Amino acid sequence: MHDMNLSDYDYFLPVGQIAQYPLPGRDSSRLLVINREEQTLEHRAFSDIVEYLNDSDLLVINNTKVIPARITAIKPSGKKVEILLVREIGINKWEVLLKGVAKGKLRLDGGITAEILNSNGVLQAEFSVDPTNSIKENEIKAHLFKTGSAPLPFYIKREAEGSDLERYQTVYAEKEGAIAAPTAGLHFTNEILSSLRAKGVEIKTITLHVGYGTFKPVVSENIKDHVMGEEFYEIGKETAEAINKARREGRRIIAVGTTVTRTLESAANDDGIIKAGAGKAAIFIYPGYKFKVIGSLITNFHQPRSTPMMLTSAFAGLDLLKKAYSESQKAGYRFFSYGDSMIIL
Repeated sequence: MHDMNLSDYDYFLPVGQIAQYPLPGRDSSRLLVINREEQTLEHRAFSDIVEYLNDSDLLVINNTKVIPARITAIKPSGKKVEILLVREIGINKWEVLLKGVAKGKLRLDGGITAEILNSNGVLQAEFSVDPTNSIKENEIKAHLFKTGSAPLPFYIKREAEGSDLERYQTVYAEKEGAIAAPTAGLHFTNEILSSLRAKGVEIKTITLHVGYGTFKPVVSENIKDHVMGEEFYEIGKETAEAINKARREGRRIIAVGTTVTRTLESAANDDGIIKAGAGKAAIFIYPGYKFKVIGSLITNFHQPRSTPMMLTSAFAGLDLLKKAYSESQKAGYRFFSYGDSMIIL
């Protein structure tokens, strides 16, 4: 199959179309409507999304909350190094990524030190304070979060600003733990959610803490050789029961984003029945995958050669998706995290 080749997920994007800032209004982004059955594309505004959902639909959103995971440290040489907190693995111990090279002990604000360790190729940072310090051991995490900034993606070529901690976050963000926003949800406002509920749309939440697995580059030319990283998810009993009931009744389940999609498809058994509880999503969805749960997908425009683009291709069909990307480019859409959106019906 030609869509197993990594090069098939390439497309050219002018740098000017990579959104560097969000629009003033969350729902003022554009919405591309992709109809798989009719193979059509329609250009709308995200505020029109309510028109495309029916009173029998179940909308599933991801309530993960982005942590201020980007922190600055000083090397023994006096040079700065950026630390990205990826995942908490113990008290004051985190799996991290470094922008640059650093070994040994690093200094942070407030007299905190970070010792960088390498555990089987995975970088870890162990944070500690001098006993005479005013910050106590049990306050280190709170201090890191207070001094950290929003972990904006590398293609946003600017420093994170204070406003990013609010805008690089959904209005329904609740459970801390993500190092990136579930970006399809950034377009929703409380007003849109209220309008959907008033229309009769059922809205349920899951939690998937977006981690490095979502961004891990695909390097194998045959995409089937790629191995996804694990990301923690949790599905409550009420959400699982609502999804299973909707499926039994033949109602449409709409996933807001690739994170929701991977969570539901990971948690479903072969018959598409969802089991409540916590787990780790490591499912890699690419063309040929048979979706067991979702019937529609709201998502953003993804980077070339990325696993979210492959998942979206599996749902829309690669040819239709590439046509959609090409038309959106010509129409001046804004791409990636702070960019415009699409709904695939």
